[in-house]
Amino acid sequence: MAASIKPLGDRVVVKPQDAETQTAGGLYIPDTAKEKPQRGTVLAVGPGKVENGTKVDMTVSENDTVLYGKYAGTEIQLDGDDVLIMRESDILGIVNS
Repeated sequence: MAASIKPLGDRVVVKPQDAETQTAGGLYIPDTAKEKPQRGTVLAVGPGKVENGTKVDMTVSENDTVLYGKYAGTEIQLDGDDVLIMRESDILGIVNS
């Protein structure tokens, strides 16, 4: 999937993780009550941006698991999957496993 889109500048393509379907207590959450996921996997990374004549490289790389804001990015469909395109500055952090 990542080969079908190449983000420009400081943008990244993120595949959100599936929303939780069950609470810690075992209750099932209906689709209408599910929260938007705020964690996902980076599928593609742009080349970076130029600031004051200096190229700034990207901090994230493909296959990183990242945390992002609840309303970050633009949702699009890519090869039948929902993905987000967002600026690197919308990413709050990289999750180390």
